[in-house]
Amino acid sequence: MKLTLDLHDIYNRGTEIEKALQNIFDEAIAKKAPLIEIIPGKGSGQLKKHVLRFLETKRSSAKNMRIEKPSKNFGTIKVHFNWHEAGRR
Repeated sequence: MKLTLDLHDIYNRGTEIEKALQNIFDEAIAKKAPLIEIIPGKGSGQLKKHVLRFLETKRSSAKNMRIEKPSKNFGTIKVHFNWHEAGRR
């Protein structure tokens, strides 16, 4: 199962971006989804930086996650979760 969040519609509304990111993150944890695909788009890169800062703050609570920034499609960010790691939630 892959969860997808497309931020194109709310790219200029900071509080809605934070809320959408938190909601998709919470949903991934609740459903133990192995992958979240976040689509900030290409643009100036500011939205992508915003998303990456958000994800860095979540690393401490979800140590079983890995962030991938695909080189072929730099308009997406993939967050992989390994729910099978021993000692992780």
